[in-house]
Amino acid sequence: MSAPFYVAPEQVMKDRAEYAQKGIARGRALAAMEVDEGVVFVGENPSRSLYKTSEIYDRIAFAAVGRYSEFESMRVAGIRLADVKGYQYGRSDVSAKTLANAYSQALGTIFMSGDKPYEVELIVAQVNDDGVELYHILYDGSLVDEHGTIAIGGQAEQLTSALQADHDPGMDRDAAIRLGARVLADVVDRELPAEALEVSGLDRRNGRRRFFRLDPDEVTSILG
Repeated sequence: MSAPFYVAPEQVMKDRAEYAQKGIARGRALAAMEVDEGVVFVGENPSRSLYKTSEIYDRIAFAAVGRYSEFESMRVAGIRLADVKGYQYGRSDVSAKTLANAYSQALGTIFMSGDKPYEVELIVAQVNDDGVELYHILYDGSLVDEHGTIAIGGQAEQLTSALQADHDPGMDRDAAIRLGARVLADVVDRELPAEALEVSGLDRRNGRRRFFRLDPDEVTSILG
């Protein structure tokens, strides 16, 4: 009987990482920016029904790039987790940190032991009365507490550099939307009309449920 083919564990992990990175890089980019009112998400997404961003709970939002079916399953799981915890304890006990940790553990387990890694990259954001929390979760379960801006998806490094050059956490929502739209267009080197952008976020002025989503007409008005 022939001996089984051996592959070093380091090579297996490297191959899995490259596989996930290639899948994520094919996705259209998305930017998250801290603003005076909370958080703004601006991403390229021509679909009007398959969203990359979503409300998770009262003060918490979710954004993702990569394979839609995979990050949609993560989004739904996060909503269920938040609902159960809010029911068992209290609405104020549901936090972005808890959700980010759960996503990190799930993606880490899938990366290490699943048939294939998930081709996704996630952002979990929370707006409090006195600040913003931004968590960046990578395909392998790595979890990073970010500040100011986050860019995920294709050409994320160029997008991050361009955003950081002009971003100010004290800027208002509309200024951040204009910045995000301009930088996205510059990075992909083509015009991005309002219909090709998904714009949403969290606004602490909205009361208990702080998530908002803008339609193309509203985005067109802001972009001027």
